[in-house]
Amino acid sequence: MAKVLGVGGVFFKAADPKAVNDWYARVLGFEISKWGGATWPHPALGQTVWTAFAADTDHFAPSNAPFMINFIVDDLDGVLAKAKAEGAELAGEPTSDDYGKFGWLMDPAGVKIELWQPPQE
Repeated sequence: MAKVLGVGGVFFKAADPKAVNDWYARVLGFEISKWGGATWPHPALGQTVWTAFAADTDHFAPSNAPFMINFIVDDLDGVLAKAKAEGAELAGEPTSDDYGKFGWLMDPAGVKIELWQPPQE
């Protein structure tokens, strides 16, 4: 049976793509390719999730964007500390539950980024 195996990409508009690329490289450690994007192999830890939210959700706040991006991280506290040191705007306090640890920040394009450290399996 043909089926989707995970997110194939995240694409969004930005007023200054180079500045956004530079921010993602500096703050979140993205390796930006010459063609202007980043790629990763399918993660060995965690999973890719797709969810439609109600139009009136405040889950993406304080962003006004109609989407949020989630990235799997290996050290949530370390990534948040680096982001904060780089002047990134954190969006709420980190949380932890049965699904792992979560933290949020805003990127320079006003998109809310969710960082997820899955529990050790």
